[in-house]
Amino acid sequence: MAVRPAGVDAHTGVEGPDGRKDPEKVRRFVEEAKIGFKMMADTGPVEIPINGVLDLHTFLPREVKELVPDYLKACREKGIYSVRIIHGKGTGTLRKIVQSILSRLPEVESFHTAEGTGGGWGATSVTLRRDESQ
Repeated sequence: MAVRPAGVDAHTGVEGPDGRKDPEKVRRFVEEAKIGFKMMADTGPVEIPINGVLDLHTFLPREVKELVPDYLKACREKGIYSVRIIHGKGTGTLRKIVQSILSRLPEVESFHTAEGTGGGWGATSVTLRRDESQ
């Protein structure tokens, strides 16, 4: 599956000793990300692995509506029926969008907020139907 990520998300490596985001580390991260995006400007879409884990951190919310169903279809084609969608904790808006999409897909057997070790409320665990008839 080929996609063009829209951005980056600084989760780790930018914290100071106190565990809070260090402004200088964030500034450097942003500068390096800008350089990277300039370098990628002329490249085509990036292949994302179909391995049962979809991290939405680098995608725009408007891209999720198409991306999630396409990714789940690709998983089923590979025989992957247990999927984790990482949407982040944030305000919960992206989680609500993802779960709204999942609730309308006939190929989704069930979904729930992930367990603590699977990302907690920053991820949604999805079980896909194994049969082709929905």
